[in-house]
Amino acid sequence: MIIYNQANTEKVEYMLDKLGINGYTLWENVQGRGTNTGTPHLGTHAWPEINKSVLTIVDDEIVDKVLDTVKKIDAINEEVGIRAFVWDVVKTV
Repeated sequence: MIIYNQANTEKVEYMLDKLGINGYTLWENVQGRGTNTGTPHLGTHAWPEINKSVLTIVDDEIVDKVLDTVKKIDAINEEVGIRAFVWDVVKTV
């Protein structure tokens, strides 16, 4: 799962294309705030920024590439914000 400021949309879409990740679910207008240094992204007058979230299931060989790319995107502008989370998928139908 990747949660990111909508300002990173093009970078995330490029990453998905570049890594050949075709299947994903996208949520727009995701609200929240980072754990340590994050400012609220609530889509309100006081906190106008908003996030998006992408959930994708990829082969184990791709996981580190995704995480490395997310880290690089974050390093470009840490103020904007992007995070990735990994779960093991045990079963799927």
